[in-house]
Amino acid sequence: VMPESMDIIEFIDSDERFGPTGALKPGSGRTDLKEWQKSVQSLLRTLQRPRYVATGLLPEFQQLDARHAFMKNHQLPPYDKAEWKEMATEEKLRIYAEVMSSDPVPMIEELNAKLVQLDDILYSENYCTEGGLSLDDIDLWARLRSITIIKGVVWPDRLRKYMDNMSQLGDIPLYDELAM
Repeated sequence: VMPESMDIIEFIDSDERFGPTGALKPGSGRTDLKEWQKSVQSLLRTLQRPRYVATGLLPEFQQLDARHAFMKNHQLPPYDKAEWKEMATEEKLRIYAEVMSSDPVPMIEELNAKLVQLDDILYSENYCTEGGLSLDDIDLWARLRSITIIKGVVWPDRLRKYMDNMSQLGDIPLYDELAM
């Protein structure tokens, strides 16, 4: 059984074979962050997923078969996993193409407003939660990084600094230059 990403991170951070341990504080259990993430789930799936495969520039999507496999296994709203699984591949490709060709402005405006809400609950430009770098940051930043593939997003100042700081700290680039 393949562990979840956060389980892998916790394992590495607690095992001396991988270097110094305890770099990450545990997750805080902040419900406001989880509620925010849930409030944008469908919106982000609709905006991000088609852009991942449309760029063709991310290493994991350079091959057509990889893009098709992603579309086959990652549903777009309003479909749930069960409905998506039953759908023909050609129908899934058509839906992805329709979403990508539709006007994203209303959804981007909604996302921009949601980012302002997140900026209001972000602890600082360095950490999302009081107390320092934690599993909250790993979870939140990974989700927010995906937003950088969406052209036209307006980042509130503190949230953008947070994104840039975490990118530098982790030596993981954002997708700004690939944004569509």
